[in-house]
Amino acid sequence: MGRYLKRELIVPELVLSSPASRARETIERVAKAAKWSPEIRFDQRIYEAGGLRLLEVVSQIENERKTALLVGHNPGLQELLMLLTGESKRVRTATLIKIELKTSKWITAADKRAKLAWLVKPRDLTDD
Repeated sequence: MGRYLKRELIVPELVLSSPASRARETIERVAKAAKWSPEIRFDQRIYEAGGLRLLEVVSQIENERKTALLVGHNPGLQELLMLLTGESKRVRTATLIKIELKTSKWITAADKRAKLAWLVKPRDLTDD
């Protein structure tokens, strides 16, 4: 997934991650493979969070940040996807999802309908 992010020139301004060991390891490996070093914040609220809690975390991102990557767990990530886009998708381990918000203020993320731009699973990628 890190190589995919590098190839597609996807660089988040901020990474919000669960402090769980697996999440930490994942984001460290992805950042290394993507060859980027965004600010990474480990937020205890993400660990075992449901969709509403994740929405709270997202709504507190500073408006100066235009892009953010959320690293978390299911079923919370699937619930967040449903809350924001109305779409129900199975989100497996290491899946990347791009959600486009129709707002310039993170705090209003839940007020507007967001759009699922794409979903990429590790098995969809070929080895580089």
